[in-house]
Order: sequence, then C-alpha cells, then structure tokens
Amino acid sequence: MRIDEQPRTRWVDPTAFRQGWRADLRLGALRHRVDRSGVVAGDRIAVQHSVRTATAEYSLLLNAPGWLGRRGVGEALRDAVAELRAIDLTYGPARPESLVSRLRRGEISPESYPPLTDLVDRCAAMRAATDGWFDAWAVPGGFDPGGLLGGWAVERAAARLRAAGIHDYAVLTGADLVVRGHAAHGGPWRVAVHHPTDRRRAPLVLEMTAGAVGTSGVTGRQGHVVDPHTGEPADQLVAATVVGPDLSVADAYATALYAAGPTGLAWFRNGSDYRALFAHRR
Repeated sequence: MRIDEQPRTRWVDPTAFRQGWRADLRLGALRHRVDRSGVVAGDRIAVQHSVRTATAEYSLLLNAPGWLGRRGVGEALRDAVAELRAIDLTYGPARPESLVSRLRRGEISPESYPPLTDLVDRCAAMRAATDGWFDAWAVPGGFDPGGLLGGWAVERAAARLRAAGIHDYAVLTGADLVVRGHAAHGGPWRVAVHHPTDRRRAPLVLEMTAGAVGTSGVTGRQGHVVDPHTGEPADQLVAATVVGPDLSVADAYATALYAAGPTGLAWFRNGSDYRALFAHRR
C-alpha cells in the first residue's frame, strides 16, 4: 500500500519542544509558517514555492525524487499551481461567471461538468454526515461550497503532484494543510498546531506521513459561518480544527463544528477517521 493511501498521524508529547524537536510546519495563526531545516536527505530535490490567488495564499513544499530532475519537478509544480488558480477562477462563488454562480442562477446543472458534479456530491455527503450542520444550500443566494472549496482545491492540486511522481509533499493555505510522505530531512512532517486565537496555549504536536488539518474561525471574524437551521450567524465557538485523511472533508467538518458547537463532537466518535483538535467556546 502506498504511503499516500494510508493516513498516519502520531501525537507527540509537547515536552519534545524542550528536547530539541523542531516543527517543519506551524498552523493556527492567520498565516501558516514554514520552518526551514536546511537539511535534505539522500538523492532528493527539495522545493518551496508560494503562490497567491484572488482568494487565498498557498505554500507548496516538495521533497521530490532525484530521478524526476529539476525540469520534471518544475513542471509538476506549475501543474499544481495551475490547478489552484483554475479552481479559484472556475468555481469561486464570488465570481459572477464561475460555474458555481451559473449553477446558482440555474444556467447549468450539476452534471454539466464532472468536477462540478464531484464538488456538489461532496457537499451533499457532508450535509448528511453532519446532520445538516454543513449545508452548502442553506446560505444567502443559494448553493455556496465555500466551507470545503479551499480543501477541495488543495486536494486536487496534491493529486496533480502525485500524478507527476511526487509522493512527499505538503500544501498549506491559511490554517489548513495536506501532507504526504516525508519532509526533506527524511522523517515524517513535524506539525505544530497552535490554538487559533489563544497564543498562550501550548501547541498540539503531530508527526504526519499522510493526512490533513482543517480549521474554521481562524480569521476571528464573527458571523462568517451561518447556522443552517436558523439562518443566524454561528457564535458558540471561537474556532474549530479537525484532523483526518482528506482536507475537503476536514474543512467541512470544521465548518459544521463551528456552526453546531459542542453538539458536533458526536460526529468524531465510533471509529471516525476524523478528530476534533480544537472546539473552544467563546
């Protein structure tokens, strides 16, 4: 079984920070942070690249096999970045001519384009999984997949990397990330997840070879997530952070948990592949 098919997250004792443990990636602030180790293990090509679209900023860290060559790595990176830009242009609900906007106006059906079908199906699945607390149809103006669109974009960009032969990478945006394989130093990706709003709290420390972290509420804005059952802004939690195999699902769970409050913690029991890291009341 390939490493990117088996989610693996190891919880590290926070005292490891005092014993020389150093994070590769830090999450929890308005902007993610990448710590440079300066060490590349074996015959590998390590690349770090940042890109900003109209709606988000992304960091891509690649630990590519040497046989791919720098040209091959560059082509894979350009392909992944092109996917991020294309999704922003093609599916952004704020763009009047995007597929999502056209769907809202009834000009096309969800079956008109296969990726749009996938996006709509994922939203429907998460509405069922969260007892309606994630509902892309219960927002002003109609269908809005924003609660999982960013994670979906990152997962599609990551799929481009894997298709090119790169199975060791991290893709970050805001307080969200996807990782697979190993970092440039040869070990698992070392992730420090800081509390989204309380910088005095010790971070949760993870070592990951496959998985995702999704967060809702990190901007500190109240009212950006609506309670789908009442139409009123959600205000129970400061922020919600969820870890699991797929970022689009983790993002949707985080959005739903932010809306539902403590009630949503029931979704992560009974052997769920997803786990709530932070869900703090105001």
